[in-house]
Amino acid sequence: MSTHKFSPESLMMSHGYNPELSEGAVKCPIFQTSTFEYKSAEEGKAFFEIAYGLREKGPKEELGLIYSRINNPNLEILENRLCLWDKADDCAVFESGMSAISTVLLEFLKPGDLLVHGNPLYGGTDHFIEHFLPTIGIHTLSVHPDESYEDILDIIEASGKADKLAMIFLETPANPTNAIVDIESYKQICKHFSTDDKEVLLTIDNTYMGPLWQHPFQFGADLIVYSATKYIGGHSDLIAGAVLGNSELMPRVKTLRTFLGNMLSPNTAWLLLRSLETLKVRMTQQTENAQQIAAFLAQHPSVEKVNYLGLLKEGTEAYTIYKKQCEAPGAMISFDIKGGEKEAFKFMNSLKLFKIAVSLGSTESLVQHPITMTHAGVDPVHRERMQITDKLIRLSIGVENAKDIIWDIDQALDEI
Repeated sequence: MSTHKFSPESLMMSHGYNPELSEGAVKCPIFQTSTFEYKSAEEGKAFFEIAYGLREKGPKEELGLIYSRINNPNLEILENRLCLWDKADDCAVFESGMSAISTVLLEFLKPGDLLVHGNPLYGGTDHFIEHFLPTIGIHTLSVHPDESYEDILDIIEASGKADKLAMIFLETPANPTNAIVDIESYKQICKHFSTDDKEVLLTIDNTYMGPLWQHPFQFGADLIVYSATKYIGGHSDLIAGAVLGNSELMPRVKTLRTFLGNMLSPNTAWLLLRSLETLKVRMTQQTENAQQIAAFLAQHPSVEKVNYLGLLKEGTEAYTIYKKQCEAPGAMISFDIKGGEKEAFKFMNSLKLFKIAVSLGSTESLVQHPITMTHAGVDPVHRERMQITDKLIRLSIGVENAKDIIWDIDQALDEI
């Protein structure tokens, strides 16, 4: 009998779920329970020995269901399916993208360590790194997409804390400018500062690309984080986060999650299982739409500049990185409107199909003004360096008819 390796989009319907264990239900039910019964006291003891790391699992032994703060069927099935896209050993899901990010940073950084982070970052991530981590003795250092490999090595050395470097954290492409950096190059920087006693980790926030359009593990990333609220959820009806990594790192992430108690609820996990079934269809339509919208914006007289991976010029370094790392240009567009805040707000207020709202990656198209919304808390000097100005507008392109989206943008631009 011949074998066949199914693609992730096909496995999203069934992977990790056995209907026989749930009265034959085709779809996984919601396991709305806080605790689970053990067959015997001995079984309960064995489960806790593994959960608390008191001993290693046996060759065919699995961690049994204990308590929904530790594990739950909905969480486990969701985590198994999310591993497929990025070919990860393991996954942990969280109550939000920020809880996923903060758990990773708290687990792998300690007082005295240095965290190097890229720019721009999502405003919430930027605030946690720049304002919270220093209060617990963690040093932070920012780098930018226009700095070369040698520049970054020099910056880290000049900090006087190169020997304390523990992690590099990046968004690529970055929110909201679509700035892109070479993941492999940053992995080489991690290796440069690693020692026999300490490995410098590379963590990539892959939210902008979702699990389809970029796979950072292929280029050396150690951990991937997602705001699963975005493309993975994709319907603006839930908040969630995810962390993926290898079998050595993920037990640490899951252990801290257990004690912080920021695991995903069974109900939200069930909603994400629903969303994963249409992820490929939704994201394919969104990037096809976005490519048409970006091309329209690029030739409009009221638009100064469009930031979109699909418009990168062949022969540039950014284009080379994009073609190596990404499988599609995505569905996030930002652009500079001619004028400033007044013109930007007039455009946004004139849109009829778009919703003025933060977040991204959902079925509906969204528009927001980063400097006064998602990135309002970012240091003004940093915003200027990252070209987050009054004229910058960010679009998240949905699954509507592309002609309707273009009509809406066109009529709104005409109102300026």
